[in-house]
Amino acid sequence: MNIANLSFEKYPLFLAPMEDVTDPAFRLMCKQFGADLVYTEFVSADALIRSIKRTEQKLTLYEAERPLAIQLYGREPEAMVEAAKIAEAANPDIIDLNFGCPVKKVAGKGAGAGLLQDIPKLLNITRAVVDAVKVPVTVKTRLGWDDNNKIIVTLAEQLQDCGIAALAVHGRTRAQMYRGDADWTLIGEVKNNPRMHIPIIGNGDVTTPERAKECFERYGVDAVMVGRAAVGRPWIFEEMKYFIQNGVCKEPYAFDWQVEILKEHIKRSIEWIGDERKGIVHSRRHLAATPVFKGIPDFKQTRIAMLRAESLEELFSIIDGIKPNK
Repeated sequence: MNIANLSFEKYPLFLAPMEDVTDPAFRLMCKQFGADLVYTEFVSADALIRSIKRTEQKLTLYEAERPLAIQLYGREPEAMVEAAKIAEAANPDIIDLNFGCPVKKVAGKGAGAGLLQDIPKLLNITRAVVDAVKVPVTVKTRLGWDDNNKIIVTLAEQLQDCGIAALAVHGRTRAQMYRGDADWTLIGEVKNNPRMHIPIIGNGDVTTPERAKECFERYGVDAVMVGRAAVGRPWIFEEMKYFIQNGVCKEPYAFDWQVEILKEHIKRSIEWIGDERKGIVHSRRHLAATPVFKGIPDFKQTRIAMLRAESLEELFSIIDGIKPNK
């Protein structure tokens, strides 16, 4: 499968862009375990052109991450074009346009999934960015605004006509947010539309190796995007690839091995952020979501202590004292 000049092996797995999650520390961990393409956190076009430091930091890329996409969001063509040019200077492999973020502070202001209510503007932004940069431009979006406006099959054709190099579809509407089940039947319709010739990437509820394999085989997508299932479990990409290739699950990693990977990620987060306490706080989302400690009896108080720790010594002391469920 190719996205413009980028080649991927069969059944590629992509790390979905997630705010406060897909920073360089986590992207590199996912790369280590086989993610074929990773995305930055959401980059605000308006903040980027105003030179907001926190936003500019999101353009920090490392060679070991490649191929890598910078994802932009905004609501005005002029700002998106200017931001795309700034992003292009950071030398990503892809610039991705976010037309799918459902949260109120984004969609409610007419950006992200909010543009699904203004398709002419969405297409205008896409055409303008494609024309403004030399790197491949891709799009990530949803099925539509709500159940009465599932427009993705037609929208996919329109976006392709704008010149994008690939399209990622999250199988929910904006109204659904992250509730209910992702509808992959419409993703399959987009992929199987004879007019479509760009790669189609499926996203939504891909939480197990079995489901990843099923999405490739049942819906024919060119790539599968993994989001929340990777949080606190970057090795899921290796597990998924093993199952896709062999049809059986990979032998589970030992508890101690998984713990060491979590600790390594925490240390990388601290190094990336440059502050021990802030790095630990930033890692809490992964510690809260990880399945590593699932099933351990009477774990509630330990979890609370783990998520309240503010020094590396304290946190690692708590983690090292955790015994796996036999």
